[in-house]
Amino acid sequence: MRRRLRFLVGLALGGGALAVGLQFVGTDAVVASARRLAPWALAVVAVLVAAEAVVDGLGVWASARPLAGGLSAADSVKFALAGDFFDTVSPAGPVSSEPVVARFLAVETDTGYADALGVRSTAKYVKSGTQLLASLALGGVVLLGVGATGPSSTAVLTVLGGAAVLLVAGGVVVVRARAPLSRGVVAVLTPTLGRGARLLGREPPTRAAVEAAVDRFWGRALVFGARPRLLAAIALAGVAEQLLAASTLWVALVAADVTAPLSAVAAVVPLTRVASVVPVPGSLGAYDLLLVGALVAVVAVPTAPATAAVLVVRAAALPFALVAGGVAVAFLRGWRPTNG
Repeated sequence: MRRRLRFLVGLALGGGALAVGLQFVGTDAVVASARRLAPWALAVVAVLVAAEAVVDGLGVWASARPLAGGLSAADSVKFALAGDFFDTVSPAGPVSSEPVVARFLAVETDTGYADALGVRSTAKYVKSGTQLLASLALGGVVLLGVGATGPSSTAVLTVLGGAAVLLVAGGVVVVRARAPLSRGVVAVLTPTLGRGARLLGREPPTRAAVEAAVDRFWGRALVFGARPRLLAAIALAGVAEQLLAASTLWVALVAADVTAPLSAVAAVVPLTRVASVVPVPGSLGAYDLLLVGALVAVVAVPTAPATAAVLVVRAAALPFALVAGGVAVAFLRGWRPTNG
């Protein structure tokens, strides 16, 4: 009941924010821009949205390889689609999908939850870091004059640079300080998991069991250091996914009679990850307004066509995540909780 309430409240807040944004921009102007989109553009947008999910499967495949041989190509795409589904429907927003996917991944590969969470957390970190670095490189190209820039380009790219530095520094700190961090995590998780187990009528895990799980997490997270090809595959998939997302938005902008350099659009796409911290299903409202603002501030796209293009892309992406992702979720193993 509480989850349903959070889901409905999240949709109301996100939808309300989006409605306010449309009123600010001008609903009539946005609708007029959307009507300019030709049917061919809508078809291309749909194909690119599907292609983005398939490419994400490469990163899933590479991250799962250390787990008892990993997943097949088809299963990797299935898990990528399932992740998009959980990102969309979760009341806690996209940040909650990885722990859920890790449970099913552990069952699919016959490993433990800590093992699956370790590889997926590392993959998420590498993917985010690579996309930020790609944005900085593309942003530098834009600022050198290859593409037109908006009035706030330098400021936004400075934010991207700061985020990249913090991400790298945070990763170094976490790895170097993993021993004290692990002790803190064990101290918090042991009583928390104990209470949860008792509520479910199960045997509470011992401190030793929690310590073993945390050690497995670190073991799996650090295994990529000896397998650089897998890291390269995850990074490549992240950049390819970013370029496909940018191409989807670029096609919608072109169809709305807006000339925008693809490099500039690709540079601002990762900014939408900030919206994932907002506990709203599918980051509804937060994602849309943030991306529109980035297009206006960095790429100098007029507000109305920018809003129309973003809404058209989202109108294709969200139903695809729900339908295709929902089908993928239906075929996942591990709906019954298991130990590990």
